[in-house]
Amino acid sequence: MPAECFFDTNILLYAYDNEAGRKRLKASALVSAALKDPGRFAISVQVLQEFFVNFTRRGQSDEAAATLVDDFSAWNIVANTHELFLAGLEARARWQLSLWDAMIIAAATRAGTPILYSEDLNHQQHYGSVQVINPFLDPTAA
Repeated sequence: MPAECFFDTNILLYAYDNEAGRKRLKASALVSAALKDPGRFAISVQVLQEFFVNFTRRGQSDEAAATLVDDFSAWNIVANTHELFLAGLEARARWQLSLWDAMIIAAATRAGTPILYSEDLNHQQHYGSVQVINPFLDPTAA
């Protein structure tokens, strides 16, 4: 069964950022829910790599980062493959995205997730079968 939601790296980083305020609360709630029901969520090897690099760059230990990466590995993981790279190149050309964002779209598509939680892409935009949701936007704002 395909996963329901895919996390971009920023969601994971905010969940463990003590200075992120409201964003930390929202991201932490999403990650906690995902850890309780891992079959509903997906990430990619790219997300794990980006998380590790950025988490340790912010002064956290390699051991703490590795422990979290191990926790996140309970979710469905999309591997970096040649086929995924080619799909990322197609997404990059189609939607004029950076390669890194296009690879996230390609991975979410490969995971079969209809929802991609991300702050970096356009809220509510559809990229093929994947819709981006920015969980940090105020839903009452017009």
